[in-house]
Amino acid sequence: MRARLGRDVLYMPSCRLGLYVALRHWCPPGGRVLMSPVNDDVIFFVVLAAGLRPVQAPLNPYDGSIDLGAVPESVWGGLSGVITTNLYGNPDPAPELRSRCDTLGIPLIEDCAHAIGSTVAGRPVGSFGDAAVFSLSKHVGAKTGGFLAFGGPKQQPDVRDSLVRLRDLALLPARPSAELAYAVRPYAEAAVRATRLVPAARAALRLLGQEERDGIRMPLRADELARAVAAAPDLAAFHSWVRVDMHDYRLRPGRLRLRRTERLLGALDATLDAHRAGTEALLGSPWAPPSSGPVQGGPVQGGPVQGGPVQPLFRFPLLVADRAAAVAALARRHITTGYLYDPPLDSYAGAAFTDPPPSPAPGTSAGAWFARHALPVDPRLADRVISVLREADVVPVRPVESGADNGTSSRAGSGTGTGG
Repeated sequence: MRARLGRDVLYMPSCRLGLYVALRHWCPPGGRVLMSPVNDDVIFFVVLAAGLRPVQAPLNPYDGSIDLGAVPESVWGGLSGVITTNLYGNPDPAPELRSRCDTLGIPLIEDCAHAIGSTVAGRPVGSFGDAAVFSLSKHVGAKTGGFLAFGGPKQQPDVRDSLVRLRDLALLPARPSAELAYAVRPYAEAAVRATRLVPAARAALRLLGQEERDGIRMPLRADELARAVAAAPDLAAFHSWVRVDMHDYRLRPGRLRLRRTERLLGALDATLDAHRAGTEALLGSPWAPPSSGPVQGGPVQGGPVQGGPVQPLFRFPLLVADRAAAVAALARRHITTGYLYDPPLDSYAGAAFTDPPPSPAPGTSAGAWFARHALPVDPRLADRVISVLREADVVPVRPVESGADNGTSSRAGSGTGTGG
């Protein structure tokens, strides 16, 4: 990872712990940070645990990236930092965000969980921010581990020591039972997948403590959350939210985890090639975002449809009129839809815990439109997905057809699926 990014890198038990460490180091408690409203709720709780106030950014309705030009000047002036999402591997406008953060004197933190192989402006995603966090549970498939990347010509010499101290303070001792569960999980999942029964597979994950959601978003538990916010910064106070779907997120890794992770990471380039090939196939489908649109007067910035190299997207966000019908059609062919982030975080959490993006009315932003219509599919299944959607006559949808300026759509369907 050092060679790929040209930066110093610190191993983390999870991407979410890496983000917490980065926020605690670079952002003062009580500050306000700009982030995407179309994101995993775990990340939202990590931001709160760091003692920060999330400010939801306006989004590009074509690909869910941050719409830099739509952020009001009044919002920029009150920020203590910016967090990119690089949703599904599609890059946020990192060069422009880097420039803006430099002007304001605030840190840029890149969340690269979905974007381990993506590039923007000829550079790897993760090479622009003061810090960048990566997940080894996504493209690599290790179900554990991550990296915190940092460093540059202006870095202070004691930064690594400070990050190591923050990480080690948060770590919990390795547990033999957790290592055993990690060892048997791939075999349990493979056995259940062989039955082709998705409900049984999800039940098996719950038994292993790896899935706790009945829907897309976990229960907010507003009263408990308010008490936790009052105690922040404090990761322990938010443990019951931050641990969801990954109870070992702050566990000191054992030898088995590290050996398996190293083996899987060795196949990363082949995996990225497969994701890139599938992305290219999906770009030619009727449900792909258009190559240009009215957003900021030009091509989708940094996205998979811009006239540059095809990104090895972790998931490809097809745009469909009725996502529930599309999800059901895929499920009938044993293709599970995950990594849905609907409703947006401002609708999910409310004004008590976050600032909404600028929009005419709650829930009508371009981000809300994208969250409602995005169908994230695994690019490695591109041929199967295209065949199923054609057979089911799934209707594509475009922001310009649906009133992208206010996010409304007369053909919007309700979203269902698993959480990220």
